[in-house]
Amino acid sequence: MIEVNELTKVYREGRGIRNISFQVDPGTAFGFLGPNGAGKTTTIRLLMGFLKPDSGRVTINEYDCWREKTEVKRFVSYLPGELHFIENLTGVEFLDLIAGMHGEYCLPIKKYREYFVSALDLDLKILIRKMSKGMKQKLGIISALMLDASVLIFDEPTSGLDPLMQKVFIDLILEEKKKGKTLFMSSHQFSEIERTCEQAGIIREGNLLAVQSISLLRQAEYQTFEVEVESEKNVELLRQSQLNITPIQGGCFVIRVVGELDNLWLALAQVRVKRFRQRSLELEEAFMDFYR
Repeated sequence: MIEVNELTKVYREGRGIRNISFQVDPGTAFGFLGPNGAGKTTTIRLLMGFLKPDSGRVTINEYDCWREKTEVKRFVSYLPGELHFIENLTGVEFLDLIAGMHGEYCLPIKKYREYFVSALDLDLKILIRKMSKGMKQKLGIISALMLDASVLIFDEPTSGLDPLMQKVFIDLILEEKKKGKTLFMSSHQFSEIERTCEQAGIIREGNLLAVQSISLLRQAEYQTFEVEVESEKNVELLRQSQLNITPIQGGCFVIRVVGELDNLWLALAQVRVKRFRQRSLELEEAFMDFYR
């Protein structure tokens, strides 16, 4: 459904994206991860036909995103990372405006939107200028989902949402996927990518470091422990073990274990442990280690 082939767009100051390639199959979700300035939004603007590539090609449903941008927008719904509204409208007036732009689709759009308004618990009677950042984000999400488009392109969709609403958003996205929709979503939060996407890509400084399936990344996960031992002798015994050990300071270590924990317990049985705790593992950490 989405095909990016050796895509490059570099701005005058040198930032942008360079020679990136990936594919998103119909009915699947692709998560795009990276820090601010990495190139996530530039990639999305190229997908939407807002920018012309320096080189390479990007297509959605076999339509060229630059040369056939009008056709692309007929079946794509887009949520930008920075939302700008007509501040003097109420929420319902804004959504009516968006629905009206779609002509004959206006009535079904209004029917769909009621479901999303209820799920996200947004009061549409409030003037947009009086809405909080979280309320404006909900309004943007509703305006994108109510169009019932077959391809969803979302740039940092949960920015400004509280944890409860982030969970509601994830549940809504999972429902949309069951309808066979294709999703491309950029995010800082690996947890929402892990829950919604089949594939993930990491971009840094305009370069696509890796693309991998979430299922393979889960196989690469490991358990991480922090251990503090009592003496230098204990430190040396740990260093002689076959465990993956990283010193922190003094007698403190981080120990990473893939699979069963038998070797960890055998090693710790030989030393006097002052402190022991298990770290919560972020899949993002496994992702980076998988490609290190």
